[in-house]
Amino acid sequence: MLHIWKEINKQKIEPIYLLYGTESFLINETKQLLIKNVLREEEIDFNFSSYDLEETPIEAAVEDAETFPFMGEKRLIFLQNPVFLTSEKQKGKVEHNLSRLEAYLSEPSPYSVVVFAAPYEKLDERKKITKALKRKAIVGEAKTLGEADLKSWIKNRANSNGVSIKIEAIEMMLTLAGPNLFMLASEVDKLVMYAGEAKEIDSNMVDKLVARSLEQNIFSLIDKIVHRNIEDALRIYYDLLKQNEEPIKILALMAGQFRLIYQVKELSRKGYGQQQMAGFLKAHPYRVKLAAGQAKYFSDEELTKIIKMIANADFQMKTGGMKKELLVEMIVLQLNRS
Repeated sequence: MLHIWKEINKQKIEPIYLLYGTESFLINETKQLLIKNVLREEEIDFNFSSYDLEETPIEAAVEDAETFPFMGEKRLIFLQNPVFLTSEKQKGKVEHNLSRLEAYLSEPSPYSVVVFAAPYEKLDERKKITKALKRKAIVGEAKTLGEADLKSWIKNRANSNGVSIKIEAIEMMLTLAGPNLFMLASEVDKLVMYAGEAKEIDSNMVDKLVARSLEQNIFSLIDKIVHRNIEDALRIYYDLLKQNEEPIKILALMAGQFRLIYQVKELSRKGYGQQQMAGFLKAHPYRVKLAAGQAKYFSDEELTKIIKMIANADFQMKTGGMKKELLVEMIVLQLNRS
């Protein structure tokens, strides 16, 4: 997807784009970039259209693409949910005249930019229409970014705003905010504004300004326990309570993290690489990497005991056996002694 952004920013605009994948942030960013580079602000109301192809037949969108732009040079047409490109069962009952689309693909309008946004992990490569579209379109896969791509993405976002960012600041940002692109974008933009005339983001700024996600706070809490830093672990827990986080939710996330550590440990023993683990567990590769780092501090027996301990605390919470806040605190103290 990043190569498409570079070309769009150079004003190299193509008549047809196919964006597919489950990382909705990347698809939305491409959409906004195209709007910015294809249309002037005063043209958007007249020359931008968006269709949901689960509700609208493709021929209506094609007709729009063949219509001359009004008060401008280009039309931008965004086509969401082109389910006819997949093997998935269509939710709506819209009939699509795909021969009409095939005819358009063979001779696209020079004054229209048509973007297919397919939020699916895979397309059905056996279908005639999929093959035809991939031959004619600029194709971008909106897939989950691995650690190296995440670091590159953070760096590029800061650089595009005229600000540099140190590598240790990037690493700290990932540790604190996690791999969610929507959250990372917000944090990078905030840091860019804070950097001001300094034009550089360092780790001190990140530590001071970046918001910790609940999941990352749980990871940090467990990391403190791993390194037998009980005071900091409890401080994180008390801070979460001050932020009105529910103890039962905190406990559920702790359980999820320990399950992930156990699964990563088991898969590693079977020879799986971290990318393979991420695919098998349907977890972000960066989270798998962090879990792998924590797994070496626990034996299988310890992890089994911890998961049972958390399950027992969860049962007590749901049956009113003890004050919820105290139950999680006791878990933290017991984990420190394990």
